[in-house]
Amino acid sequence: MKITDVKVYKVKPRWIFIKISTDEGIEGWGEMISGTKTETVVSGAYEMGKRIIGRNPFEIERLWQELHRSFFRGGPINGTIVSGIEMALWDIKGKYFNVPVYELLGGAARDNIKVYSWIGGDRPEDVVTEAMDRYDRGFRAVKMNATQELHYIDSFKEVQKVVDRVASIRDKLGYDMEVAVDFHGRVHKGMAKVLAKELEPLKPMFLEEVVLPENEEAFSEIARHVATPLATGERLYTRWAFKNIFKQGSIDIIQPDVALVGGILETKKIAAMAEAYDVAVAPHAPYGPIALAATLQVDACTPNVFIQEQSLGIHYNKGFDLLDFVHNKEVFQYKDGFVDLPSKPGLGLDLNEELIEDISQEGLIWTNPQWKHYDGTIAEW
Repeated sequence: MKITDVKVYKVKPRWIFIKISTDEGIEGWGEMISGTKTETVVSGAYEMGKRIIGRNPFEIERLWQELHRSFFRGGPINGTIVSGIEMALWDIKGKYFNVPVYELLGGAARDNIKVYSWIGGDRPEDVVTEAMDRYDRGFRAVKMNATQELHYIDSFKEVQKVVDRVASIRDKLGYDMEVAVDFHGRVHKGMAKVLAKELEPLKPMFLEEVVLPENEEAFSEIARHVATPLATGERLYTRWAFKNIFKQGSIDIIQPDVALVGGILETKKIAAMAEAYDVAVAPHAPYGPIALAATLQVDACTPNVFIQEQSLGIHYNKGFDLLDFVHNKEVFQYKDGFVDLPSKPGLGLDLNEELIEDISQEGLIWTNPQWKHYDGTIAEW
């Protein structure tokens, strides 16, 4: 079998799909992250895709090494392109052998996968109503952004707003609902210590990205202040970016993104490294259906995954949602806060290619919000 073609689709609200075709008629799908550089990613995908035309799609490790090991390597653009190509190759291989991808990675390590739901939006407000809605739909875990803009040192009033929001869920649902709080890198070290300490009595499931990943030295300082599990990893790419995290020993949960970190096998390798350090895994997956389907393949065969992010109904899905481009919508049906292991070959998706093609003609311009503090300085989103 040989790779014959690579095609990229820009799909609203903020997804990039890639399709790899072969001379035996088997096609594989992957997904890349648009971020704020959609055209750069698309151009790069076509440029790198040319390098694999005529190659054997089964040689996933060999092709991954060739695509990754340029002199200037790494970074989010290269990372997401390699990731999209890699998951498409696994889709082809699984379809050829007529098994889900996880069967080629050691087989199932669990019976099902626990999932959580997003609530509150970018600037969280009435989270208790949304938490109750998720509870009524069977979810037993939610995640919310902690705060909106927060300056290097800010008013305790802003901290109290965060505490009150989390407390409103605790008051209504007690410990029947797990609550994860995402600092989203918006909080600088000084305020992160304060916020983490004030949230600790409410027993969050975990605190995510308490500081930006480039300030990873602060993780250990914050960990000394609280017992709450700390999570990070959504902006990191390849196993090499996780080495210092594991050596430092302050992070309890890593969150690699299959669509950024290097793909399915790279996520599996990182999770194995985490297992050796007694670290849990909660993969990052707030994007489209292909990325989530690929992530579920990793979850199925990875014992230290304890919960999975998913994007159905997430606040970014304007115009289209997770199921709109999928014929077999049952693959993302959640029952009592769990999803079944994938059962169909490859990534397990039957995509509506006609709709994908149609919507991709409209183009895609997505950029994360540009925020400023009260004094006009740039705020982290």
